Amino acid sequence: MDQVILDIKNVCFRWKNSGSLLLNLPEFKIEKHEHVFLQGPSGSGKSTLLGLVGGILVSESGTLKVLGQDIQNLSRSGRDSFRVDHIGFIFQLFNLLPYLSIEENVMLPLSFSSIRAKRAGRTKIDQFKEAKRLLKALALEEQLAKKSPVTELSVGQQQRVAAARALIGNPELIIADEPTSALDADLRHSFLELLFGECKKAGSTLLFVSHDSTLSDLFSRKISMDEINNNVN
Repeated sequence: MDQVILDIKNVCFRWKNSGSLLLNLPEFKIEKHEHVFLQGPSGSGKSTLLGLVGGILVSESGTLKVLGQDIQNLSRSGRDSFRVDHIGFIFQLFNLLPYLSIEENVMLPLSFSSIRAKRAGRTKIDQFKEAKRLLKALALEEQLAKKSPVTELSVGQQQRVAAARALIGNPELIIADEPTSALDADLRHSFLELLFGECKKAGSTLLFVSHDSTLSDLFSRKISMDEINNNVN
C-alpha cells in the first residue's frame, strides 16, 4: 500500500461562540501521489478543512495526521514550520506580494524552509533557476518577469505564479483552494494539465478543492464534502 499522506479520524470542529458543529469527519485518507478533487458548495466547510490540514486551525477532537505527524499535537510555531516544510498552498486570491518580483514571489517559501530550499537547489542561483524553470513549465513567458505580479499580470498569469510558489522545493502535499474560480473553461483545463505534470515531476500529492464539478473528471479521485462530513446540524 502506498504511504498515507493525509489521515483524518473522528475530527470535529466548530467555531468559537457558535454551538453549531461545522465538521464531523469520521474518516478521510489520501494516499501518496493521488490527485483528489474535493467538491462542496459555499459554506460546506471546504476551506475550514484545508485550515485544519494546514495546521492553521485546530479541531476540538480526533486525529489529523499529515505524513504520519498528528499536527494538532504541535505548538503553533511547530505547525507553522511543518506547513511551510511539507505543504504548498495555492490560494483562491493567490496572495502574491506586489513589492517582490515574480521570481522572488516563487522563491518566498525557501526563505522559511531549509528543507524546501535544499530541494530547490544548493545555491541561491540554483534556486533562482528552479523558480524560472517552474514558471516556464507553467507557461509563464519569460518576458513578463520584470512586471509587477499583482498590477501588471492577468488573473491567469498570477495563478501560475502562485502555483509555482506552491510547487517549489517539492512539498509532499499541494493544496489548491478554488484557484480556478476566476478563469474561463479553457484556461482552467490547461492550468490543471500543467499543474498535474509538475505535481507528478515533484512527486507531490494534490488536494484540489472546488465547487466546480465540471473539473472533477480530470482527477484520479473525486469526493464530495457530504461523503466525508457527517454534520448533523
